[in-house]
Amino acid sequence: EQCDIPVFHDDQHGTAIVTAAGMINALEIAGKKLEDAKIVCLGAGAAAISCMKLLISMGAGASSILMVDRSGVIHAGRDDLNQYKVQFAHATDKRTLADALDGADVFVGLSGPNLLSPEGLKSMAANPIVFACSNPDPEISPELAHATRSDVIMATGRSDYPNQVNNVLGFPFIFRGAL
Repeated sequence: EQCDIPVFHDDQHGTAIVTAAGMINALEIAGKKLEDAKIVCLGAGAAAISCMKLLISMGAGASSILMVDRSGVIHAGRDDLNQYKVQFAHATDKRTLADALDGADVFVGLSGPNLLSPEGLKSMAANPIVFACSNPDPEISPELAHATRSDVIMATGRSDYPNQVNNVLGFPFIFRGAL
């Protein structure tokens, strides 16, 4: 439904804002640039789509983003995509999360617990950035991620782990800006 007033949807806009802010810092630490980063987004709901749209508006290459949903990589050959997912459908031969992760610089998880395997993390590029943001259980735990790779730059959506990427962190500044 379209409203004739501005609407702030915390799951979409809040998550996108804190993901973008965290991504700027993580890429700097990793010595990478957003426009060159190969990004894998696990999840294709409101939060994931908003996050990827904001990253594209900041300079990420749209064709460098592989979005993965329950049916696998969102690609141009799929005929089951809604109007929101179709904008992320690219010509690619990658079909699975494992395929998508091979050589990826960034993983953004907005899906469910324990879906990023150590093998998937190992297949990523040097200094991989992992934002495992599902709550309460992330796509991979920080303990497992750090045990798998010493060069991982890791964040979760949980407040009890370091490097929190959670929309609650942006609320004070978003509302201050709105006022």
